[in-house]
Amino acid sequence: MAISHEKAHIRARIAGRKRQDPRADVTEERRELKTLSLEEHIRAVFASAPTPNRAQVARLRSLLSSLH
Repeated sequence: MAISHEKAHIRARIAGRKRQDPRADVTEERRELKTLSLEEHIRAVFASAPTPNRAQVARLRSLLSSLH
């Protein structure tokens, strides 16, 4: 599967910062990269699955809201 434009951009930004300073803190960029990967995965799962009912949506919403 091809990498998205957004993910490629973030990976390039990480690489550029690390080239300039190998000790650069790229934690936030890596966090964003992981978030985009998770988002893409969730979208792919939803695209390939039957539409969830209201109770299932509520369970998923509850799961996501408990993470912050």
